[in-house]
Amino acid sequence: MRVVTSAEIDRVLSFPVLIDALAEAFRGDMVTPVRHHHEIERPGAQGTLLLMPSWTGPAMQEGFIGVKIVSVFPENGAKGLPSVMGSYLLMDGATGEPVSVLDGTRLTVWRTAAASALAARHLARDDASRMVMVGAGSLAPFLIRAHMSQRPIREVALWNHNLEKAEILAAELRAEGLPVAAVADLESAVSEADLVSCATLSTTPIVRGAWLKAGAHLDLVGAFNLKMREADDEALRRAQVYVDTPAAKSEGGDVAVALSRGAISESHIRGTLTDLCHNPPRRDPAAITAFKSVGAALEDLAAAMLVWRSLAKV
Repeated sequence: MRVVTSAEIDRVLSFPVLIDALAEAFRGDMVTPVRHHHEIERPGAQGTLLLMPSWTGPAMQEGFIGVKIVSVFPENGAKGLPSVMGSYLLMDGATGEPVSVLDGTRLTVWRTAAASALAARHLARDDASRMVMVGAGSLAPFLIRAHMSQRPIREVALWNHNLEKAEILAAELRAEGLPVAAVADLESAVSEADLVSCATLSTTPIVRGAWLKAGAHLDLVGAFNLKMREADDEALRRAQVYVDTPAAKSEGGDVAVALSRGAISESHIRGTLTDLCHNPPRRDPAAITAFKSVGAALEDLAAAMLVWRSLAKV
C-alpha cells in the first residue's frame, strides 16, 4: 500500500483538471452515505470527528472505495497546528484491498477550493475580475488559485482579523506572481468585489449583505458548525443561494442557521452542486449569488482517484 504525501499531491494536482474531475463526479454514479459527525469534548480541547465514506457505482469505469477520517480542532492555530487534519484511505472497489493512504489534510484543501471554484464556474460573472479573500488560513491560497483558474481575476484583496497575518500571506502569494494585497477595510473591498470568498472560524457574521454589489458572488467555506457565521441573514436573503449538498441545510453555519431562524425559507435555496453540474442556470449578470459548502465525501474520492491515476503515470 502506497503512502501519498502532501508534496506528491501538490505535484500531480492542478485546479483546472481537479475542478473538471469534481464536475464529472457530481454528474456521475457515486454512492455517498451520510457522513458520521461526532463532537469531541475533553479537558482543554473541543473538536469534531468526521468519517466520510464514498464509492463508485456500477456505471463508473473505475471501481474505488474511499473514506476520509477528519479531525477539526479550532484552537490548534494557537499550537502551531492546522485546525483541520485527516487521512484518506483509498481501496480497490472490486476487492476492498487498501491501495493507498493519502494526506487527508492536503487533499481536503485542494478539493474544498476546487468545489468552490466549480460552483463559481456556474454562478460568478464571466467577467469577474476583483476578488476578496476573507481569512488568511491554510485554505486561503488554494481558494485564490482555484477561483483564478476559472475567472479573469486581476486583483485579490486579502483580509484577516489579524492584518499582519494577511500581509505576510499576501507577500508570499505575490512572490508566486499572484495579484494579492492585504487590506484593512473589508467593507470597502467587498463593495467593489465581483467574488467574495470566506474561509474563517468566525462565530459572528463578517460579510454584510448590504455591502454586496449587483452581480457579486459570495463563496462561504468556513462556519462548519451551527455556532459559526460568516455572512449575515441579509446576504443570504439578497442572494440566489446554492449549497454543495443537502447537508448544508442542517450542518454548518450561515444557511443552516438562517433556515432555523426563519430568515430564509427552504424554497429560497435553489439547488445543490449536483444540480449546477447537471443543469447550469442561466446567469443573470445583475443577480447576487451565494454558495455554501460543508464538504462532500464524493469530492474527496474524486480527488483521491485523480491523484492515484496521476501517480500511476509517473
